[in-house]
Amino acid sequence: MKLVRYGNPGDERPGLVDNDGTLRDLSGEVADIDGSVLSPSRLAEIAALDWTALPKVDGNPRLGPCVGRVGKLIGIGLNYSDHAAESGMDVPSEPIVFMKATSAICGPNDDVELPAGAEKVDWEVELAFVIGTRAKNVSEADAMAHVAGYCILNDVSERAWQAERQGQWTKGKSHDTFAPMGPWLVTADEVADPHDLGMQLFVDGERRQNGSTRTLIFGIPHLVSYLSGFMTLEPGDVVTTGTPPGVGLGMRPQVWLQDGQVMRLEIDGLGVQEQKCVRTQA
Repeated sequence: MKLVRYGNPGDERPGLVDNDGTLRDLSGEVADIDGSVLSPSRLAEIAALDWTALPKVDGNPRLGPCVGRVGKLIGIGLNYSDHAAESGMDVPSEPIVFMKATSAICGPNDDVELPAGAEKVDWEVELAFVIGTRAKNVSEADAMAHVAGYCILNDVSERAWQAERQGQWTKGKSHDTFAPMGPWLVTADEVADPHDLGMQLFVDGERRQNGSTRTLIFGIPHLVSYLSGFMTLEPGDVVTTGTPPGVGLGMRPQVWLQDGQVMRLEIDGLGVQEQKCVRTQA
């Protein structure tokens, strides 16, 4: 299934995209697309509905982030060997973990803010997975049973705030709009192999990133198991798994996002995002 949230920011309604590509309203069946409906049993109930009986959604409404009320947004850094090389960093011996503020989450096509004082804003197309059932100290063998589905996430990053200021990466990753998520959550049963998905990112129509999840250093079973040893993963938590090469940080000379530029992100089977960059005064 392709599960969506649509409507004005803060007032999104749950929906799904049916097999004909029609957006259907799910608000008569569930309150939201969040951790409360991501267990296998609840997803099976939604899948078993007569989708043709669900109300069609007219027009072209805004799509919100595909998961609501995210408890934790966890990032994995340098998880592609070729991206580590372009960043001038060693391939990590274990996952590099950082947090992005959940207030950074926005819709897949919402504007991305270039905040005042931010001069090194960068793009990162990433595969994210969403937890469906509670995971604590799980084995790699059992890990995938805890994954509800997958979506695209743009891990927008302010590189000076991330690396040139004191402290951790979090502050360079967490400004409002630095985590466009969606367009939809594709349930795990529809993704045959999340470790074999092509992924691309374009800036103003020029392809900057062209990679595949085949080159992930740490795959999803390892990440679920690893993270669940340090923190309990709850339904609705989101983990974004790293980016392939082609970011502005790795270009020579380095290139940063500018006011008015448009990013377009694509991952096989997971849809398309598109965001305009807008300079703000705050």
